[in-house]
Amino acid sequence: MEDSFLLRVFGRGRFSSLIFSVLVLGLVITALNIWQLSSLQAQHYLQEHGTPEGQPDPENGQTYVVYARHPDTGYLQHVYNVLDRAGYRRGSYNTSSDWDLMWAHDYPFKKIKDKMLAMKKGQRINKFPGSGFITNKVNLATSGIKNVPPAFSIPGEKGQLLKYARRFPDKLFVQKSNNHRGIQIQGLSDLDLTTEGSFVQEYISNPFLVDGYKFDIGIYTTLTSIDPLRIYVHHSDALLRFCPEKYHPFDARNKNKYVVQDDYLPSWKIPSFSKYMKELGFSFTDTLNTYIRGLGKDPANMWEEMYSTIAEVYLKHEEMFIKAMSHYPHKEAFFEMVRFDFVLDENLNVFLMEANMSPNLSSAHFPANKLLYEQVIHSVLKLVGVVQGSIRWDLLHPAGNAANDMVVANKDVMTFPELCSSPQCQETSSCNLENCDLCLKCLKESDLDMLKAAWKEQVNRHATRRIFPVPPSRVNSTQVRGTLSKSNWKMQRWFQGKCNMDINWCS
Repeated sequence: MEDSFLLRVFGRGRFSSLIFSVLVLGLVITALNIWQLSSLQAQHYLQEHGTPEGQPDPENGQTYVVYARHPDTGYLQHVYNVLDRAGYRRGSYNTSSDWDLMWAHDYPFKKIKDKMLAMKKGQRINKFPGSGFITNKVNLATSGIKNVPPAFSIPGEKGQLLKYARRFPDKLFVQKSNNHRGIQIQGLSDLDLTTEGSFVQEYISNPFLVDGYKFDIGIYTTLTSIDPLRIYVHHSDALLRFCPEKYHPFDARNKNKYVVQDDYLPSWKIPSFSKYMKELGFSFTDTLNTYIRGLGKDPANMWEEMYSTIAEVYLKHEEMFIKAMSHYPHKEAFFEMVRFDFVLDENLNVFLMEANMSPNLSSAHFPANKLLYEQVIHSVLKLVGVVQGSIRWDLLHPAGNAANDMVVANKDVMTFPELCSSPQCQETSSCNLENCDLCLKCLKESDLDMLKAAWKEQVNRHATRRIFPVPPSRVNSTQVRGTLSKSNWKMQRWFQGKCNMDINWCS
């Protein structure tokens, strides 16, 4: 009796355990099925829409790599700071080809040309093929571009130099080369007119001084596109560097009086600037403008001359850029920030002295420059869309059509509604007419991609300003049309059309 009762109890226990185990197994299988379904839905969503905003992937997020001789010695720290804050992680181009951005301090189209030729669609790099055409000192100085002091390549243009010196016997000259940074003011008889690869340039002997010090102005400039050409400057600030010794009494043997070197005198140590910069917190640009206005002069034309000179440099070398870029598969991959250095004479005339391919972005000498450098880097990366503000995008998780359209769609780049709706533009052959070639039916996919890139740059300008195409508010259509290529003229007209529709596009 007792044994029978125990068997019934234990038998029921085993049966209950079996039922419980089946239920648990069913729940596990159901959960697994739900997880698999969710994964399939997520994969489908990624294919259609890209990675959802706000869901970072720690394993496969945005990655940047660095091409530089000594990338970990600190001179690129501000670049790393900006990219780290934007959610990028650093990788190596030697171990993976799946990077999103390459920051190249050195020119990459020679030593690692094979990697550049193998770039994937969507990858970006902060250098343009052919940028040496404008940053080569000899090429720039002897280009004949306005606001570049007359210069003569040695020894090939020795005859022209001697002729020029006879016309202007009081002129002084400096001799420079691509490899030699130091310069020395000399008379014609002291120059070496036999050295290959050098040039002799007229010296601007009446510089504009602040508290007796000579200085130069560095304009950070970003090229975002070639064919059509689009150029922006960091408009909210510029770099001012002063010579460490006062200009007068002048002594040509003392370069500290007239050459800006690495140990330059910072602006906040100039008496007339100190109050504005150290006490009141103003920028380099605002401080200089205030000082010039205090002299009863208007600095506006000075800046416009600098900007137009920069645009002319790129226009003059545009065909060379196009040819150099033609070897690479994705022309939208390239952007480049260059610093153009100007000096002023006492009448506020501007003179372009140099274009720096990889300008110094280290604040090791002057920690106070950290803010300027990081703002410049951030503005550049925001302008070209490397730092995204609206959707997450990286090489392994490209944004889909729906996500891209959310940022800018075809409707956003349409312009000239009156013309496009006219009977003339409704004709079958109307796309051959200039008045109609910006209408939707006449735009190829590549045209739409180009206009969308320009639209995003305009929206993402942040602290930059477009200087080419020329802001529509200052364009002389008849004059400009005759000087621009077909693609540049089309882009100029598009900006004009957007300006007609929205005044915010006029600058």
